[in-house]
Amino acid sequence: MAITTNAICNSFKKELLQADHDFDSSSADTFKLAMYKSTATLGASTTGYSPNLGATGTEVSDTGSYSAGGGTLVNQGVKVSSGVAITSFATLSFTSVTLTARGALIYNTTMGGGSGTTDAVAVLDFGGDKTATSGTFTIQFPAFTTSAAILRLA
Repeated sequence: MAITTNAICNSFKKELLQADHDFDSSSADTFKLAMYKSTATLGASTTGYSPNLGATGTEVSDTGSYSAGGGTLVNQGVKVSSGVAITSFATLSFTSVTLTARGALIYNTTMGGGSGTTDAVAVLDFGGDKTATSGTFTIQFPAFTTSAAILRLA
């Protein structure tokens, strides 16, 4: 069991070609970020959100403003520049939390126009356990540029 590395999920790649994810319209899908302990199994083969990825209870426990399923991400839109299409998310913070997380899963809760799914998009590897004690846990996404955005298609 491990969070192997930062990865775009294989199922997401297929679903993109099937036009199942909407990042840029007035009815854009809702994307969330759930955080996991080091005992979770997350990688490119992850297909969807579950609080028990690889073992029971691998999602971090409810604390402060963090609850099961994680937090809703604010999409920064979609753009193309120099042949690279990008999308990214605004910074996400959880307040008044005491937790330790090793990584996270970005997933789509409304894929296909509101079907209420939990389809995996990307795995984030924090590179080691990150902790907050009675404080704020912040996930800072890379700049919304063609060389840094969290999701890029070249």
